Amino acid sequence: MEQGSAREGARPAYAPGASPYASGNAARVPQDRVPEQARGRRGEEGQARGEHTHSEPPAPRAVQRHSVRGQILDALRAALVDGELVPGQVYSAPALGARFGVSATPVREAMQRLAVEGAVEVVPNRGFRVTERDPRELAELAEVRALIEVPVMLSLARTVPAHRWRVLRPLAEATVAAAAVGDRAAYAESDRAFHRAVLTLSGNEQLVTVADELHRRSQWPLVAGPVTRRAELLADAAEHTALLDALIAQDLTVVQALVREHFNGADR
Repeated sequence: MEQGSAREGARPAYAPGASPYASGNAARVPQDRVPEQARGRRGEEGQARGEHTHSEPPAPRAVQRHSVRGQILDALRAALVDGELVPGQVYSAPALGARFGVSATPVREAMQRLAVEGAVEVVPNRGFRVTERDPRELAELAEVRALIEVPVMLSLARTVPAHRWRVLRPLAEATVAAAAVGDRAAYAESDRAFHRAVLTLSGNEQLVTVADELHRRSQWPLVAGPVTRRAELLADAAEHTALLDALIAQDLTVVQALVREHFNGADR
């Protein structure tokens, strides 16, 4: 850094239109001594050679592909939660692409992401197998989530003012609305949105990311497990609204009881 500064002080900066490839000892011709026509030719030649200009950059073609991949990823996650993608079954990217009306490429990219998350396993030359899970794994996920989220929620209950909790009311109500119609995919998304919003108040982005990933994994269905009933979704959603009411009232005793009950029932 210091050597660079010294060199800059010893030599003048490149004059507009001067070649940046000139030697450090080469003489530099001031721009006002260059004939106007020559300067014009240099500018035209620079553009012809593809040097930087202030024209609009080309449209990023990858955006559309990433958008498609994101939509397919959301659709596949919803299919996992709904049980449409059956644990233990193998699905090919071309077949799923035909189902969603897209090519196999965004499906394969989305499935690779789900493989990183542990939702599916890659089966060479065949496709992707939906991971088979058991009640023990679900219970372990609930335990880890409780270890992370319960202390944070109790700490927030002591420090966050009531008006900030009131802002989260629509998120709690969204879980109730999804549960009322038995929409498991919509409930899963609104459930995570509520918990993310609560944990975001801690100001710890890493905590929010880790907790959300654990939460997502806990929502995948068990192999040959019972389908979550609407009554169970409603009971879980009711805990969200009750918890929010207790947080607004700053009733720490009720908050602690509800939070622990919420996670004790997370593996049901």
